[in-house]
Amino acid sequence: MTTILDLAPQAVWKHFHALTQIPRPSGHVEKVSEYLVNWAKDLGLEAFIDNAGNVVMRKAATPGWEDHKMVTLQAHMDMVPQKLVDVAHDFTKDPIQTEVDGEWVHAKGTTLGADDGMGVAAIMAVMESEDIKHGPLEALITKDEETGMFGAFALSPDTLKGDILLNLDSETEGELYIGCAGGVDVISKLEYKEEPASEGFVGRKITLKGLRGGHSGIEIDQGRANAVKLMVRITHDLLLEFDCQLVSLVGGNMRNAIPRDAEVVLNFNPEDIADLDAYIAEYEAQIASEYKSIESGILLKAEEVAASATVVPEEIQDNLINALMACQDGVTRMIPTVPDTVETSSNLGIVTIGSGNARFQILARSSCDTMKDWLADSLTATFNMAGMKTTLHGEYSGWQPNVESPILAALKKVYKEKFGNEPKVKVVHAGLECGIIGANYPKLDMVSFGPTLESPHTPSERVHIESVEKFYNLIAAVLEQI
Repeated sequence: MTTILDLAPQAVWKHFHALTQIPRPSGHVEKVSEYLVNWAKDLGLEAFIDNAGNVVMRKAATPGWEDHKMVTLQAHMDMVPQKLVDVAHDFTKDPIQTEVDGEWVHAKGTTLGADDGMGVAAIMAVMESEDIKHGPLEALITKDEETGMFGAFALSPDTLKGDILLNLDSETEGELYIGCAGGVDVISKLEYKEEPASEGFVGRKITLKGLRGGHSGIEIDQGRANAVKLMVRITHDLLLEFDCQLVSLVGGNMRNAIPRDAEVVLNFNPEDIADLDAYIAEYEAQIASEYKSIESGILLKAEEVAASATVVPEEIQDNLINALMACQDGVTRMIPTVPDTVETSSNLGIVTIGSGNARFQILARSSCDTMKDWLADSLTATFNMAGMKTTLHGEYSGWQPNVESPILAALKKVYKEKFGNEPKVKVVHAGLECGIIGANYPKLDMVSFGPTLESPHTPSERVHIESVEKFYNLIAAVLEQI
């Protein structure tokens, strides 16, 4: 049976395999950062962990190439931890199990971590290579990109020495990215005092699962269902149609991943229970019909649970559900001058209601800073009406395109020579670390590219095998042209 260790280029795949064996979800990157530094030092490279927790490596130029510009190869070490509900996997302990499936590689029931393990593996292959001719090289492998780009934000302005930065975190081979959207986390919280539940009521848990989810920057325009928004809608209608009380509602676990599952627990008047199963079945058929061209595995079910002794007070329950119903989610508008590219969007990523606390987290994105500010203000106003306290965190501006970039021109030239066609030059709605790094290093000439990934941030994540070889060959070729 073919494994990823049999794939070409083996220099990249062997390092990607090593990364899959080291747990590295966001917030738990100590083991992988230590591994990377020790690996580089064993090669005789300069390597260290900076004050922000990023890994920095440096490699001397090929003899005779010392006067060439220094290139910084950049990727992030963390991965999004998402799994199927019925898969037993601890992302802080268990290795990722990979599988070759025709032209693709995916994981067994979990995210693969090709975002951005492929970028890190390519950097390691370049740093190890004795065949690629290059000027001075530097690597920056950042921490916790997926949860807030914390490594990039904390990067000291005197750490990097490079003149050119190649960000290896894009997800469509044949496309060169020269700009991205900015973003801000909108976090709303409320503490409340639970009240006693009505006597004689019975408990039911309503579970929604089987949705595709996806990357909230790359796939936000595909019309995929947000499990949290759907569950809020279902809860809203249950509260209207039945004599019931809200106990808890939870869904989503990453602010930049479209939620794939959610659940609500309610106490019901036992007189209504006879009609509940039929109502849930009808609702499942309804939303399956609404999303039939996009979602194929929607599952909605009710199951018996012990009735809770306490519930969310009715006024607070209604305020929270109404605010979530009104909350903007998805695409707000496309770029007027580039109508095939999203300009402004929001992702209702994480919702928790229960045990006296409510917490909502939304990632608002826009390539227009004033639209990003308006969207954040609009979301704040929505939740303020529910009596919540809303704060903004981790705000970053977009990366503004430079069509006159010398490294862009070099990559276009090399790509055409090697592969016979022109690469596409694009701006991406997803967040890239280039904008944040560029704020500290305004003279850096930057471009982002990568192999082809599908459905990152979901258990369906997969990487196209042939694109990995083209991606690596492009890096090697452009290093020889700089």
